Amino acid sequence: MNRLSAENVTLAYDQRVIAEDLSVEIPDHSFTVIVGPNACGKSTLLRALSRMLKPSQGRVLLDGQVIQSMPAKKVARTLGLLPQSSIAPDGITVADLVGRGRYPHQGILRQWSAEDERVVQESMRQTGVAELADRYVDELSGGQRQRVWIAMALAQQTPLLLLDEPTTYLDIQHQIDVLDLCAELHETQGRTLVAVLHDLNHAARYATHLIALKAGRVVAQGTPAEVVTAELVEEVFGLRCQIIDDPETGTPLVVPAARKARAARAAERTAAAEAS
Repeated sequence: MNRLSAENVTLAYDQRVIAEDLSVEIPDHSFTVIVGPNACGKSTLLRALSRMLKPSQGRVLLDGQVIQSMPAKKVARTLGLLPQSSIAPDGITVADLVGRGRYPHQGILRQWSAEDERVVQESMRQTGVAELADRYVDELSGGQRQRVWIAMALAQQTPLLLLDEPTTYLDIQHQIDVLDLCAELHETQGRTLVAVLHDLNHAARYATHLIALKAGRVVAQGTPAEVVTAELVEEVFGLRCQIIDDPETGTPLVVPAARKARAARAAERTAAAEAS
């Protein structure tokens, strides 16, 4: 049995249902990426998997236990989360914020140690923010802050790491740097990663397992080669395209149809709908 899964969950905010009877299994030691159009439930599912949102029905299981029934610190030592938007306390430095990732490892009998310091320094180095250690977080650019939050999540040193749109605010070079880092954590340390990404080509290049959502339901899941087809992209995203092999990696690469071809396709759909 895999360590993290959701079984027949209904996810809602107040009375607004986002997903109903949704089940997913996160393969152990995978780099799983959740994709889908805006407002399809990607971030909501990630919040449920991380215990931030309690399902109104069904259950999320972590190591065979209902995640809501587990002590918070035990969950935090097993599962780390980078949420979509994070707000740092006023007047906190980069090093102090990254150091907060070590909180789950602290206790009455275990205070700050040389190992904690080593992990914090290594996490900052991996994310390229070591030179910002003494800067205040609220002085940084959006991209710099995002990398600091990723460093804090890394410092938590959990076997499972969930990231909600980790490339937000980053330029193309830093997007690739962050995804390369995620791939390295997965490949060299055996961590299970679950990420929400908007860029389908990034998802296809880096994921070992893809989950495609539409309107709160799983449309497809499997390897990028199995999931990323022209038919699925049109069904899920409403985008006419061709799928070719990425010349660098051989993974699926989405090439959108030209504007005129997409307009003609849209006209065909409209005509078909009116005829029916």
